[in-house]
Amino acid sequence: MARLTLRNLAKRFDEVVAVDHLDLDVGEGEFITLLGPSGCGKTTTLRCIAGFLHPDEGEIFFDEKPMSSVPPNKRNTAMVF
Repeated sequence: MARLTLRNLAKRFDEVVAVDHLDLDVGEGEFITLLGPSGCGKTTTLRCIAGFLHPDEGEIFFDEKPMSSVPPNKRNTAMVF
């Protein structure tokens, strides 16, 4: 079972596509790194997971629970740069 699931996650800023329909499963105990060049959507993806940005499309699940209506202070997440 994945602890974090992103399904078809997409985020745009006007004409700029920051995250383009991302699918990701992170299992319990897994450690992942988002790696890529500046502007590829790493921070935008993290901000969506944390609840600071709302995706334009797609869904975010923690332990199979949808997070779309859960505010950032109730998600028990942190961001590290």
